[in-house]
Amino acid sequence: MSQLDALRRHSLVVADTGDLDAIKRYQPQDATTNPSLILKAFELPGYHRLIDDVLARTADAGADLECAVSEAVDALSVSMGAQISAHIPGRISTEVAARLSFDTEASIRKAHELIERYERLGVDRDRVLIKLASTWEGIRAAEVLEKEGIQCNLTLLFSEAQARACFDAGVYLISPFVGRVSDYYRQRDGRDFAPDEDPGVTFVRGVCELAHQGGYDTVVMGASFRSTGQVLALAGCPRLTISPDLLEQLAASEGEVDAAISTTPGNGQATPRLDEASYRWRHNLDAMAVDKLADGIRRFADDQSKLETLIAERLK
Repeated sequence: MSQLDALRRHSLVVADTGDLDAIKRYQPQDATTNPSLILKAFELPGYHRLIDDVLARTADAGADLECAVSEAVDALSVSMGAQISAHIPGRISTEVAARLSFDTEASIRKAHELIERYERLGVDRDRVLIKLASTWEGIRAAEVLEKEGIQCNLTLLFSEAQARACFDAGVYLISPFVGRVSDYYRQRDGRDFAPDEDPGVTFVRGVCELAHQGGYDTVVMGASFRSTGQVLALAGCPRLTISPDLLEQLAASEGEVDAAISTTPGNGQATPRLDEASYRWRHNLDAMAVDKLADGIRRFADDQSKLETLIAERLK
């Protein structure tokens, strides 16, 4: 048995890619689309016709260039997501632009627009997760959306304070990052870590433990892996989103995989709800989390800008 098949006994596998060939090959439960993956899609033959069709419709609409680019980004995200959703049994995560990470109302409006686009393409909202950064404002947007029946994936999660605020908000799914946490401590300490002592691994294990002990319904999905060792060290985390390269390595390796995280429910004693001041203070005490959240938002925004520039050039 491959390690990938063995891993599936303990965790649902999600594909961290928009590559349809990879999705068909590894048959993940869920998948995702975001500006970074749309940029890569411009190089994938399987998306050329879809991209051409979307840009042609956008150009024919006759809007000014700035509006046309914004329209094209959303249309591409949803069109790709709809195409991917036809090849997975679960959900497709679609990202709200990183530049809206500190604007609750704008994030809610954008989420509504994305859901409406999906529904026009015949994809029900229960097949979609709206992806938001785990800022205070993003979490508040998710709380509103969840009450409306629009479920969310809170990403760029690096601190216990972010996790607790997401649990309080009743968020459907959170994506604590493994690799970027490890990157921070590897650079700071000038050393590599074995999987079981890896700071990113221990962080995600702690988030899973917090969810279990508090009896929260929020799904924890480990993300941003750098190695198969990190992935296997989180077997038992409810979901793991894994890149095609690592999926390929796991599929090519034989061996048993033991659960590294207990799934036994705790006592259901939730921690007191964090108010905004407590959230900001607790998050601020974690230098790594402050650094990586800000860096992640900038990186996502940079990819959004690159995508918009590429589309503007095509539309011209």
